[in-house]
Amino acid sequence: MQPWLQTYNPLGHWFLSALVGSIPILLLFYLLAVRRTYAPLAAACGALAAIVIAVAVVGMPLPLALISFAYGGAFGLLPIGWVVFAAIFVYQVSLESGQFEIIKASISNVTADRRLQALLIAFAFGTIMEGAAGFGAPVAICGALMVGIGFKPFQAAILCLMANTSPVAWGSIGVPVVTLAGVTGLPLNDLSAMCARILAITSLFVPLWMVRMMVGWSETLEVLPAAAVCSISFAAVTMFWGNYMDAYLVNIVSGSVCLVLTAVFLKLWKPRTIWRFPEEKGFDVARTEHSTFEVFRGWLPFLLLGAFVMAWGWPSVKTALDKFQFAGVKSTYNISVPLLDKATVRTPPVVTKNAPQSAVYAFNWLSTTGTGVFIAGILAALLAGFSPRRMYQTFMKTCRFMKVPTMAIFCMLGLGYVMRYAGLDAILGLAFTRTGAMYPFFATFLGWIGVMITGSDSSANALFGSLQRITAESLKLDPILIAAANTVGGVAGKMIAFQSIVVATTATKQVGNEAGIFRYIVWHSLALVSIIAVIVMLFQYVFPFWIPHDLKFLAPLF
Repeated sequence: MQPWLQTYNPLGHWFLSALVGSIPILLLFYLLAVRRTYAPLAAACGALAAIVIAVAVVGMPLPLALISFAYGGAFGLLPIGWVVFAAIFVYQVSLESGQFEIIKASISNVTADRRLQALLIAFAFGTIMEGAAGFGAPVAICGALMVGIGFKPFQAAILCLMANTSPVAWGSIGVPVVTLAGVTGLPLNDLSAMCARILAITSLFVPLWMVRMMVGWSETLEVLPAAAVCSISFAAVTMFWGNYMDAYLVNIVSGSVCLVLTAVFLKLWKPRTIWRFPEEKGFDVARTEHSTFEVFRGWLPFLLLGAFVMAWGWPSVKTALDKFQFAGVKSTYNISVPLLDKATVRTPPVVTKNAPQSAVYAFNWLSTTGTGVFIAGILAALLAGFSPRRMYQTFMKTCRFMKVPTMAIFCMLGLGYVMRYAGLDAILGLAFTRTGAMYPFFATFLGWIGVMITGSDSSANALFGSLQRITAESLKLDPILIAAANTVGGVAGKMIAFQSIVVATTATKQVGNEAGIFRYIVWHSLALVSIIAVIVMLFQYVFPFWIPHDLKFLAPLF
């Protein structure tokens, strides 16, 4: 079968082509934000529109469109759906064993203030989870944890989505920025440093922004000292590590330092008033003392989760797990997707020369993060004294809960993959390249759109990284800055990525409220990406001397 070449101006005019190419996304926006349609149905309609446009307008063969949808859906099940399932399973074990009550008490003993609990869990702990795992893990884990300690499900979801922004550039042991370096051919050191210099600025106000999403300005300013410790510690370590150490452990180190320093500060400083949700007012916050061993035992499921997530994300461990086999059964099967692998071809100017698109499904059932989390859940259940029957019941309860979210994740990822293999994403990207001197601003929005569609900063970099460099060089702009703009713009798109919203509603047990969350969070996402775009413009035209070139890490760890 002859490979199919993508075409990026099927209607003869770039604007018309871009307008039609955007229909699947606009339809999904309309169904979620205006009609408040059930998420699986909205995603299915968006995917159907993408398939119709791919076939009828762009000329993609129908079998390729259908297979790309199935391929995206499969990726939605593993690794994304699997890590969400495993995180919910750990949470259920903790809840049914009674350990979660100890967790709630220990967090309240650090601070009973909901504003500060959000900073500790969603921002600091979430950063560590993003650095170790990515793929929705921080939203799934932190969302479940926050609902468990008493946050409203809606509040927990939007706070976790907002927090899961600045760390995204170095998610899953640095995969996004490493992917960007790979597709652009630009130095990893310089790209990591550029991302750090931009995101260190935005991370200075994200924690305070999170608090403002919960309360008014007067209540927000009450916790300014704690928010400052949280944001400055994170920004300073991100700036240092991303510029001078490596591009792999930025999140794990910065999140750990942020968590420890903020927790210590909160033991020494208290806000003027302890803020709780309105329905909690009038009730004294119970302060239950537990021994060190009891606190350790209470946190054990999540300590095991963190340990397994970091172990599974470590490159040498991941490589060993990928190579493991027993009794002839391998842990990794790289499956060339029938009819789709190398059957669609990216063409200039998106790439420098025709580039067949790979479609290889990595069925890495052992090394995927979800497996590590699930093993942590099994171990936590055994240590809590669960019988095999009780463990099975907990497992089945999680299965029943995940039925609807799994359908939504499958369709959302299917939609993204149809747009990718049909070239609809590139049609939208090329429309931005016509903005001339304003391109640094819109290059940031291109990364935002890429992550919104694919749900992954790594995927957005793989899609648009080469285009960003080509456009930058043709417009005489700095390619390091413009390529990095794709990644840093993508971090703002992460909070409205369709898969992220489904993960958030699943973790916080409000499946069916995807439209409400999207309607609320989209404005925050637009505001954040606009701020980042302005910063990118300032780097290009006001502070070009601060764009790194030929930077060397002091002591790379990999």
